[in-house]
Amino acid sequence: MSLPDSRFSAGIFSLRIKQNKAMEQQTPVVYGIANCDTVKKARAWLAQRGLAHRFVDFKKTPPTPELLTVWMAQLDWDILLNRQGTTWRKLSPAQQAAVVDAKSAAALMLAQASVIKRPVIHWSGAWPAKPVFSVGFKPEQWPVPP
Repeated sequence: MSLPDSRFSAGIFSLRIKQNKAMEQQTPVVYGIANCDTVKKARAWLAQRGLAHRFVDFKKTPPTPELLTVWMAQLDWDILLNRQGTTWRKLSPAQQAAVVDAKSAAALMLAQASVIKRPVIHWSGAWPAKPVFSVGFKPEQWPVPP
């Protein structure tokens, strides 16, 4: 028995990497905090329907300025800013009053990711022609597979 040609093996390996990357791009990414009740509900809802997703915990991997810029290009900063949460309520009135536009909101969200409404879901092309991002647990507004 002979071993397969190394070029053949390398080709198979390369194909598997491409397939994995394609699957990754099709898998929704859920951003939030692991012990947030709303995030738990959203992840459970997805799991109950057999919808695979990747989870990114703000506590371990805070959003980068680049990622926040992408979100804010698709969503109004007012939608991303959670004015109902504990983090917002713990801010001083002066800190709250200082959030008046996208720039000041982004600065606060980068400094304290917990003030971002959760979950932020990047549907990442999972179902084309549907919204790319959603915020909060509103499954009636979420794109679902056909």
